[in-house]
Amino acid sequence: MVRMSAEERRESVIRAAMSEFARGGYSGTSTEAIAKRVGVSQPYLFRLFPGKRAIFLAATERCMDLFRQTFEEASKGLEGEEALHSMANAYTQVIAEEPERLLMQMQTYVAVAAAEEAGDHEFGELVRDRWMRLWDTAHIPLGADVNETTTFMAYGMLVNCLVAMGFSPEHRVWEGLYPSARTKGRLEVGPPGTAPDEG
Repeated sequence: MVRMSAEERRESVIRAAMSEFARGGYSGTSTEAIAKRVGVSQPYLFRLFPGKRAIFLAATERCMDLFRQTFEEASKGLEGEEALHSMANAYTQVIAEEPERLLMQMQTYVAVAAAEEAGDHEFGELVRDRWMRLWDTAHIPLGADVNETTTFMAYGMLVNCLVAMGFSPEHRVWEGLYPSARTKGRLEVGPPGTAPDEG
């Protein structure tokens, strides 16, 4: 059996953290649950990251960067309407196939509000920076038109909310969205009623 390097373990922790935080949010997810998912002890987890907050920040950065890469790859060589529909299709495909990425994104927004309320502004700055990178990645192929980009991102947030609330792809609530912004499937992240460990 080949042993993982510390960097490979760190990557495993980030992936596991995205899954756990997606389901339970920052407060409802324990470092014990993350360590268990990775197959390491909590003391080892804290050798890789100084604490739960650092793990959440790393998972948040990864989540936002993955969505930025999705837009970047989908819009490559395209502009205007073609870019818009390609990015929308790619985004809805990702959240249908990897719903935890959507849930992690939504948990991040909640965590920013809670952190700001508690006086922690560093976290919000990091998330806003990553979100603006996402905005800029969509903005350029959309002709750097602020109205087009605002509409595109607004549609994205509406899609996030509808999917997170569990509206099926056939529901009438989707009728007003352009076809590429409609979800490709139902959000499924685990058995109903499951919740991460407290702590």
